[in-house]
Amino acid sequence: MNHETGLSVEERVSSLFQLDTILPAQYLDTFRRKTHLEPEKRLMLAVLEDAIACFQKHLFARDRKGRGMFREAEEWIMEEGSDWLFSFESICEVLGLEPQYVRQGLARWKERKLTERPMAKIYRLTPRREKRQGGVTVAGRTGQRFLKAVGR
Repeated sequence: MNHETGLSVEERVSSLFQLDTILPAQYLDTFRRKTHLEPEKRLMLAVLEDAIACFQKHLFARDRKGRGMFREAEEWIMEEGSDWLFSFESICEVLGLEPQYVRQGLARWKERKLTERPMAKIYRLTPRREKRQGGVTVAGRTGQRFLKAVGR
């Protein structure tokens, strides 16, 4: 029984169990391709780690440089649909990560940190002691001397 290949059934079955012959150079080329990709993957991982570190470290930055680093990292992470080689989505896909899942995790982390952040405290530089007598408000040590001088 001949099919499109021109081989009989027995020949096709026996060919399934024969060894494939490849040259050593072909075998080594397969491994070389994988090892050449590893430095690029490490670079992409370093870019992703740096962006996430800037995002987390500079969330509450007060200086211009820190706020800028946070803003750039957040914009890079949240950018969708970019086909640039080192875009957030491209890097995640090469590293086997789901970009939307990572984005959602970082957004939840940011929201949690913002809600956990203590509210600003107001500290007075000098203690305020107010005494109200006769419609006059007098504060501090000078006010006490004034009240003594007027006899109150």
